[in-house]
Amino acid sequence: MMDDIITIIKSILLLISTVLVLLAALGILRYKDDLERVLYARIHILGVADMACILALLTLGEPLLAGAYFILSPFAAHAMANGFYYGEDKQ
Repeated sequence: MMDDIITIIKSILLLISTVLVLLAALGILRYKDDLERVLYARIHILGVADMACILALLTLGEPLLAGAYFILSPFAAHAMANGFYYGEDKQ
């Protein structure tokens, strides 16, 4: 009985993660490349996908991997935004 409830909860959490990843993909596709500073908006949208992946990892029983991803993901996003900001050609 208790195993069935846990399985249902895990399934619901994985479905929520799937919806969040799909919404993040639609959000990335929605922005055009000609907008100014579009990379920052895309990085913000990818934060939603990151949280969905962390939720999925926790649901699948991988708390150590989810914790590492939770800590390292913001550093990677900051590095990309920083590289874009300082590597941009100034006219």
